[in-house]
Amino acid sequence: MRAVEIKTFGGPEVLELREVGEPEVTDGEVLIRVEAAGVNRADTIQRRGSHPPPDGVSPYPGLEVSGTVVAVGSSVNRWKVGDQVCALLGGGGYAEKVAVPAGQVLPIPKGISVKDAASLVEVACTVWSTVFMTSHLTAGETFLVHGGSSGIGTFAIQIAKYYGIRVFVTAGSEEKLAACKNLGADVCINYKTEDFVARVKEETGGKGVDVILDSIGAAYLQRNLDSLNIDGRLFIIGFLGGTVAEVNLGRVLARRLTIQASGLRNRSIENKAAIVSAVEKHVWPAVEAGKVKPVVYKTLPLSEAAEAHRILESSAHIGKILLIP
Repeated sequence: MRAVEIKTFGGPEVLELREVGEPEVTDGEVLIRVEAAGVNRADTIQRRGSHPPPDGVSPYPGLEVSGTVVAVGSSVNRWKVGDQVCALLGGGGYAEKVAVPAGQVLPIPKGISVKDAASLVEVACTVWSTVFMTSHLTAGETFLVHGGSSGIGTFAIQIAKYYGIRVFVTAGSEEKLAACKNLGADVCINYKTEDFVARVKEETGGKGVDVILDSIGAAYLQRNLDSLNIDGRLFIIGFLGGTVAEVNLGRVLARRLTIQASGLRNRSIENKAAIVSAVEKHVWPAVEAGKVKPVVYKTLPLSEAAEAHRILESSAHIGKILLIP
């Protein structure tokens, strides 16, 4: 089969499409012929050498795919050859085939194409596990997501609105803010021209929001804390703005704030299966009702993985980028 290899750590040009051996299907796994693979920030970090795959996981990038089951390992009961599915991966998605633990496989939501389903898995699992399962965002609360026009952001807006939450977003252009507004965001803030802390306080009567989902990290840490309501929860999923920051802990104590951080890739197979199960139960109905829709910016052939990374790292996109074998 063909797969995209990382020849050496570096820029997008180090990605190379090559002929490689097919993955073996072990007990409890499913082999998927890939129809589409999602492109994520974590893939670019792996390419630069800072996000290696867990032990025993495919070295090729790619954390989500959709396609057709072509083989199943022993003890797999739910899935059979010919099923159209999508899946959360530890790696290996930039390929024509990938083996994945059966508990990380999902059915294609009704009304969604197999190709577009690849754009939903990683964002759904990330947002549901952080904002809902861990930070317990609930109806009637307020929620700020930074990078509202990203793959994570466009999904987070829609699922939060589905569950009755007032949504704030930041983005860096009027075009991106308009896209967020069209998806249902209530308060859209241009971080290049506005102080998001002041705007959040203004829109909440000085209280702040209840939950923040942040991919910036150090550069936003104190301002995020200043934007939280009493008992507010900050969840960090990325470090585009660095990893080291000085924080006023007095505000954390005085307002009973919670700071958490996590990724998906290095979680256990059991934990990933629990997240995937929760997504099928709580997110897929919203997708099938048409309340959460895939937002796909561009689809490129697997041979143009480098170009997909360039687009992603330029932040010119709105929504997700997909690769097609």
